[in-house]
Amino acid sequence: MPHMPFRLASPMTDQTNPVSADRKIVLLTEGFSEPITAKTATSVIRYGRFPTIAILDSHEAGKTAQQLFDIGGDIPVVAKLSEAAGANTLMIGIAPPGGKIPDSWRPIILEAIHSGMDVVSGLHDFLSANEEFVAAAKKAGVNLVDVRKNNEHDVANRLNWRDQCLRIHTVGQDCSIGKMLVSVELTRALQARGHDAKFVATGQTGIMIEGDGCPIDCVVADFVSGAIEKQILAHQHHDFLFIEGQGSLSHPRYSAVTLGLLHGCLPHAMILCYEAGRTAVNGMEYIPLKSLPELRTIYENTASIMMPARVIGIAMNSRLLSGAAAEAERQRVREEMGLPVCDVIRHGPDELVDAVLQLHAERSKTS
Repeated sequence: MPHMPFRLASPMTDQTNPVSADRKIVLLTEGFSEPITAKTATSVIRYGRFPTIAILDSHEAGKTAQQLFDIGGDIPVVAKLSEAAGANTLMIGIAPPGGKIPDSWRPIILEAIHSGMDVVSGLHDFLSANEEFVAAAKKAGVNLVDVRKNNEHDVANRLNWRDQCLRIHTVGQDCSIGKMLVSVELTRALQARGHDAKFVATGQTGIMIEGDGCPIDCVVADFVSGAIEKQILAHQHHDFLFIEGQGSLSHPRYSAVTLGLLHGCLPHAMILCYEAGRTAVNGMEYIPLKSLPELRTIYENTASIMMPARVIGIAMNSRLLSGAAAEAERQRVREEMGLPVCDVIRHGPDELVDAVLQLHAERSKTS
């Protein structure tokens, strides 16, 4: 079965998606149902455009999504696909380092295909590259959807940019800290205030949520900046663009993607994201994290190679802290950085929204 893009139409691909928009999803997190690895699942539950029928994890069966992820209410966690009544799509719900499909999941994926379910994956390990999956999908008449699969092949040109479109980029102290979540929350908060804002997805989960975007970490290195430039040019008729960050300039594994994205999207400003209580690089716990003041300098200096941009706010992920501890941390970082600070889920995004609108007003006066 040929690869089908997840979106109905998109600058990411020249193909169109014949798959029904009436998806009912079962999220596969078997054996990996914790917030960081299963961030795709939690984000799809929180923001997804299609209903989630169940979470599939036999180790956690009998619980609810709320008990497992602190979100999702009474969505059941089931042990078998047959218990996800009404689901027509199996979605891979994890984002592990390296993006490989766990070997133990292959029978589950085949069962879904044989049951007549489409399978949607955001991993680097493409479903459409597996001969057994492809043959089974062809026989069953279902679709294998590899969200990260792309045909990007253009370099950046720096032409025809609309400066009146304010570009805000979320950047991070580390990977897997909530850059996508912050971008989505700020976009929706601006829209709720009556502004024309658009979330620009750059990763598999963001694309699953937004329905368009580009999987930046699966683009050939020379074309990373051109790929995000294409997204900017396609959406710059909006007044505000919130460009999802990837990785971190200080992460040994992912800094190359972060740099290409930063230089390709030419942000007017950045929101620096971090997780309170995290002290070491995710997946490389023997490497300590750089401080927020140091990273602000690094990001601002690196961005300025292409265009001046400053950090205008700090997005704190306080999931590891109690309410009182989160407030104390928030005040500490405010004093240290001299910037607005909030956890967009715990505190709401208003403080960061105000900073974005203030920058927009300042720029409007000088344009």
